[in-house]
Amino acid sequence: MHRTLDPPQDSRYDRARERAFALPLEEFDPADPELFRSNAHWPYFDRLREEDPVHYTSDSMFGPYWSITRYEDIIDVEANHAVFSSASALGGITLVDVTPDLRRESFISMDPPRHAAQRKTIAPVFTSTHLEQLAIGIRERSVECFDNLPTSEVFDWVGRVSIELTTQMLAVLFDFPFEDRRKLTRWSDLATTIPGPAGVVATEDERQAELEECARYFSRLWDARINQPPKSDLLSVMAHSPATRDVDPKNFLGNLLLLIVGGNETTRNTLSGSIYAVSRHPAQYEKLRKNPALIDSFVQEVIRWQTPVAHMRRTVLSDIEFRGKRIRKGDKVAMWYVSGNRDERVIEKPYEFIIDRERPRQHLSFGFGIHRCVGLRLAELQLKIIWEEIPKRFERIEVVDEPRRVYSNFVNGYETLPVRIAR
Repeated sequence: MHRTLDPPQDSRYDRARERAFALPLEEFDPADPELFRSNAHWPYFDRLREEDPVHYTSDSMFGPYWSITRYEDIIDVEANHAVFSSASALGGITLVDVTPDLRRESFISMDPPRHAAQRKTIAPVFTSTHLEQLAIGIRERSVECFDNLPTSEVFDWVGRVSIELTTQMLAVLFDFPFEDRRKLTRWSDLATTIPGPAGVVATEDERQAELEECARYFSRLWDARINQPPKSDLLSVMAHSPATRDVDPKNFLGNLLLLIVGGNETTRNTLSGSIYAVSRHPAQYEKLRKNPALIDSFVQEVIRWQTPVAHMRRTVLSDIEFRGKRIRKGDKVAMWYVSGNRDERVIEKPYEFIIDRERPRQHLSFGFGIHRCVGLRLAELQLKIIWEEIPKRFERIEVVDEPRRVYSNFVNGYETLPVRIAR
């Protein structure tokens, strides 16, 4: 079954599709970051779902690994903690292997029962009561941002809107010095980049040096929080919780980077992706403008359609027979959310952008099970408020050129998105 992209095919997609269906399966390497940067990964996953949904790549820049590409199979792997481990000591949650001395444990890279205690520490920040308080500031910042956008001239939506709004939100969550908030964006980019000519730094040493700066900066804030009465920001919550206040420095930085990346990448890239989506599907935008009650399902559809986190990795704890394949102890397994969210066995017309789907929450963008994104309600809230405000102001936001995408197989995101708002 050969699927096509929506938006309509162009010559680049045609070439990618030809390569994907001509290449022998034993040569498939769907984790190649260049496929994601060129937006050419889709036909590779289409073919894998049809012909080899549990696929072994024997040689890649990340070493050998398995790819899980169907929706239901991904859920089964996510749910089986006895065999498929997230533990940092075994490699953590991305295909990129780091040396043991550089591994930084976070609660998403822990298995039960250790995972629960640290995750539970963070959870109160995302209760409905606290979200109601945060919503006021989200709307105020969104309105101010949109009311100051230029009209009739091209600007970069990623830098002017997506990064700015998500970074402001992160600064609020951490009670971080507002004038330094763009440091959070930089640290998020560093945490997920692949060093090299296409990355945000050239070498791993450069990346580590800047991440150590992040640790030092937050250590100063942490020391201040410990000596203050408890507050509702993330740093204060962690500083005063028995589960997190005495963690080692690597666990401290690991949790910080997890929260920074989680708070930044999901909303930032879904917000950019939502503009790209409605520009390619103007009828869906008109549908939203005429019926604002569709906002909740609209938000879920853009989260599915964009899939801001492309994969999560697990490491196998013991030999297992899975869907007819023998996966051995120590093997790396990638659960490809970008593929599961395009699985036509579960999602009808998965390549189409449809804001009034019957089951809009049926997607894998936030993961599944105990590791499901702890801040998903905040991400949904922020996107909802933003998209409540956009149709009030803008009849059309025109994407004037193709976006430049991130060189990453983990973050499915945008570096730039040139747009123009009609006067």
